[in-house]
Amino acid sequence: MSRSAPVVPALVLALVLAACDGGGVHGTPGGSGVRDPYFPKAGNGGYDVTHYDLRLAYDPGSRRLTGTAGLTARATQDLSAFDLDLKGLDVGTVTVEGEKARWNRAGQELTVRPSDVLRDGETFQVTVRYAGTPLTLTDQDGSKEGWLPTADGALALGEPTGSMTWFPGNHHPSDKATYDIAVTVPKGLTAVSNGEQAGETTAGGRTTFAWHTADPMASYAATVAIGRYEVGRSTADGLPAYVAVAPARAKESRAVLAKLPEIMEWARTNFGPYPFSSTGVIVDRQDEVGYALETQNRPVFPGVLDIGTLVHELVHQWYGDSVTPRTWRDMWLSEGFATYAEWLWQEDQGGDSAQETFDALYDGDYFDDAEANAAIWAFPPAKPSGAAHISDPPVYWRGAMVLQKIRQTVGDDTFYDIVQGWAAAHRHGNAGTAEFTAYVESRAPDKDFGPIWRDWLYGDGKPAHR
Repeated sequence: MSRSAPVVPALVLALVLAACDGGGVHGTPGGSGVRDPYFPKAGNGGYDVTHYDLRLAYDPGSRRLTGTAGLTARATQDLSAFDLDLKGLDVGTVTVEGEKARWNRAGQELTVRPSDVLRDGETFQVTVRYAGTPLTLTDQDGSKEGWLPTADGALALGEPTGSMTWFPGNHHPSDKATYDIAVTVPKGLTAVSNGEQAGETTAGGRTTFAWHTADPMASYAATVAIGRYEVGRSTADGLPAYVAVAPARAKESRAVLAKLPEIMEWARTNFGPYPFSSTGVIVDRQDEVGYALETQNRPVFPGVLDIGTLVHELVHQWYGDSVTPRTWRDMWLSEGFATYAEWLWQEDQGGDSAQETFDALYDGDYFDDAEANAAIWAFPPAKPSGAAHISDPPVYWRGAMVLQKIRQTVGDDTFYDIVQGWAAAHRHGNAGTAEFTAYVESRAPDKDFGPIWRDWLYGDGKPAHR
């Protein structure tokens, strides 16, 4: 006589099986890239970073960077694996929730496989330890970004993708986060970053500078500047102002930097409350970079500083840093606004009006060079012709012309309501072109903006009528 197997109640069996397969959660890998129209591999899917804790040490002599990056993130799906963007550098270890995780590298993708599935909505911690010589990238337009060695240190500039050369992360403007950045350098050098300085300690011949950014920041707006600087602390329009200037640039920058409080007050009057808790400037000695950058609350000027460029980069704090483009195709919402701010500053200082600047551009009289005058009509500002062209003249100049067309249509009172309201409505967030056009139409429903959008924002070639 044989004994039959005991009967296991269905509920008990289900619970046993669930325990054996990790609770029944079968995650899938997050996407390698967020399918940006111009940088499809930038950023990653499946999670959202809320905070970066970066601990860096740099030796200018050997050009070696050692880093520990702690990321706090929230899963937006059940994740079996996820990617971080990291170009170059050598990864030592990766942990997720304190446990070692498997990982592999392919191009700019660092793929991490945690030991357990991360559930949708779960907040988790990632720690990456890495080291090496950070890369300097050459963009498709020929400009340099990433980690730029200087005579006495380094300068980190991240637009559009250079931040992945010095820390792993979700490097797309749509994923903004808060930051703590601590940088250890040889004693005698200074390390400047975004936000407010949270500490400075010296031990064993090395000094650590700690910086805290409490407001969300896109990774391309993060910076580290290492070198010998003359540091000034003051106030500008009631805000703490931290200014770091390379000694070689101090004399020539003094008169322009004295305008910082006046420009900040003027910008607040025109564009609404300043979106951050401090302001400032970094002026480096490096000429070969060839551009300034609106690094958040502390823009960088690698070379000669002039008032127009200072206005441009400070107004980016409203348009670009606080209201950040949703994708790189929306770049005109950053550069067009900052360029138009230069026109307004000039107008308010008794120079050419914004309309006179607009007319000179339309008539081909603005630049001495005919080729430069023609370049602004190469493509419409809302549709740059590829990644190599997101910083081309149409994005800046024709983008600003779109704003002047709006001002012509609605008048000054409504125009300033629109630009201030836009900055307030998307403060510390992201927004795209379709959201902007809808916002403008909602603030002036009795006006017809169709020709502006059709001919000036999206239309090819030079519009037939100004």
